[in-house]
Amino acid sequence: MTAPGEPRRRRRADAERSRTAILDAAVRLLRQRPDAGMEAIATEAGVTRQTVYAHFSSREALLAATVDRITEGAVAAMEAARLDEGPAAAALTRFLDVSWHFFEDNAPLLGAVSADAADEDERARHEPVIGRLGRLVERGQKAGEFAADLPPHWLVAMTVALGHAAGDEVNSGRMTNSRARAALRTTVFRVLGAAEDVS
Repeated sequence: MTAPGEPRRRRRADAERSRTAILDAAVRLLRQRPDAGMEAIATEAGVTRQTVYAHFSSREALLAATVDRITEGAVAAMEAARLDEGPAAAALTRFLDVSWHFFEDNAPLLGAVSADAADEDERARHEPVIGRLGRLVERGQKAGEFAADLPPHWLVAMTVALGHAAGDEVNSGRMTNSRARAALRTTVFRVLGAAEDVS
């Protein structure tokens, strides 16, 4: 005998698995083909195009959800990097490494998001990252590792802006990934008035 509510719970579970499969497929495909359409993503996920549209009303909505998914992964990686432990300079290196891996892995996908969607959601997506970076900067200032004569929020804003600038240099072809990564690290440490960590 079927328990009351069991069919509904099963439908919800099926719908959640379908949505997860679509997002996983979108991440895989858009990393390689940022112009991939809903049909291609549906094929990659093993579902119909109608199923994709049942979960995401438009390609823009799917792209936004995909960026949210990979951002969650970046935040989890920052948690694993234990930014609140050890010298602040070493933690800053770990922060920059995690951030750059996020960019390297997802640059085509991130570029597929329309400018309007990125502007609309950028602040919310950055919030978990900015919060962690802000706490790290404040810790470094209190420990005397980072410059204390500038507000923490300004140093955070500069670090984020430098990260975007490094990404733009790579996307434009003016710098290689490795060169931009090294330049970003050196410049951020200089902006924060820190001795560069070499560990």
